[in-house]
Amino acid sequence: MPSWLRMVLVAGVVVLVAGAGLFGYRWYSRPTTLTVAVGSLDGEATKLMSALASRLTAANATVRLKLVEVTGALEAADAFSSNKTDLAVVRGDVGDLSQAQAIIILAHAVVLLVAPPGSSITDVAGLKRLTVGVVGGEINRKVVSVLTEEYDLGRANVTFRNLGLAETRRALEAKEVRALLIVVPLAEKYLAMLRGFFLQNPKTAPVLIPIDAAGAIAGKQAAYESFDVPKGTLRGSPPIPSDDLTTLRVSFYLVANKQLDNDQAGALAEALMKARRDLLGELPMLAQISAPSTDSDAYLPVHPGAAAFYNGTQESFLDQWGNAIFLAPMIFGALVSVAAAAWKFLRDGEPRKSEQALDSLYALGHRIRSAEGEQELSEIEREIDKVLQMQRVKAAAGDENALDVTTLNVAAHRLQNLVHDRRTLLSARPDGKALA
Repeated sequence: MPSWLRMVLVAGVVVLVAGAGLFGYRWYSRPTTLTVAVGSLDGEATKLMSALASRLTAANATVRLKLVEVTGALEAADAFSSNKTDLAVVRGDVGDLSQAQAIIILAHAVVLLVAPPGSSITDVAGLKRLTVGVVGGEINRKVVSVLTEEYDLGRANVTFRNLGLAETRRALEAKEVRALLIVVPLAEKYLAMLRGFFLQNPKTAPVLIPIDAAGAIAGKQAAYESFDVPKGTLRGSPPIPSDDLTTLRVSFYLVANKQLDNDQAGALAEALMKARRDLLGELPMLAQISAPSTDSDAYLPVHPGAAAFYNGTQESFLDQWGNAIFLAPMIFGALVSVAAAAWKFLRDGEPRKSEQALDSLYALGHRIRSAEGEQELSEIEREIDKVLQMQRVKAAAGDENALDVTTLNVAAHRLQNLVHDRRTLLSARPDGKALA
């Protein structure tokens, strides 16, 4: 083989191996895109998730997000439970979350019962025979249900009326409702919105009504927890509330299906926490993002892949595939050896090519002894030359089935003697016709 052809072959093999390696790396590190259902009454959840999704793309994260916008957390839970999306932003007390596992806590929302400035209502019992406006409507049905059950508000003739954001202030001014129930994060945007529902001045402010049975409710309804609203949350001077106020809190989660790959879930949790850090200056609401509880008895269990990230037990590529990388060559070599041994065993009963060639040479001896003329002997000599030439070519090419030189010489010398003896015998015939 010419040297230039050898160089071309070696270069081709190198290119193929490098290309295969690059393809394997790109395949392993290719980004995965997950769909996420998200929506909220004011669009804030969509805004936050859109910012996070853009940051994941900009950071070249291995997991990307594709938003599927819906009207609220209830619709997001419905889309998730019907397997229309891989992920969803849900509220812990809304929808079917039986197949959901938490990736992150996106925000905490607090249940606030609020009466207009100057109201004499100081506790839940003071709502007797009054109408309470429920801002957000259907999404807060579970909150209304647990409060009604705990405080027996049905017997107290308390009526709940669903309100949209746009009609809340008008309903208060017209005294169609005498208090509000709203579930929002304790962020300035929502506190400002709440203050805007009421007519007030520096000397008056809305009245926050405590939910003193929050601990008992949380004990029966795992989606909620008892929470103390810090003094001065609604207004600083004079402080509203004037002291820490007991109420309920519920969380918004980014959830994934139980079937989501652990590596993808862990990579998503890690990427979102990094994005939170990078975007915190632009979006203060992201400060509420936190890790979900990793306790086994948590209301919404954390996804095992995300838990591995939070616990610092994520496995690297070598951790996952190190044994396979180490054992694969050994197993492959063992299989090749077994296959070779089996092939040799199966072929033990067959004559080898080298033995077949030697047998063909020995078979010419019989033809030489029975030859009746010079022409036949010359044909046999050509056959001998052909066999010898083929064996020399095989030997030069390194064929293991080629006869060795010593065997060739012995066989050729024997046949040469037989041909010589046959010619002598035929020439000695008295009729002399055989050599004609």
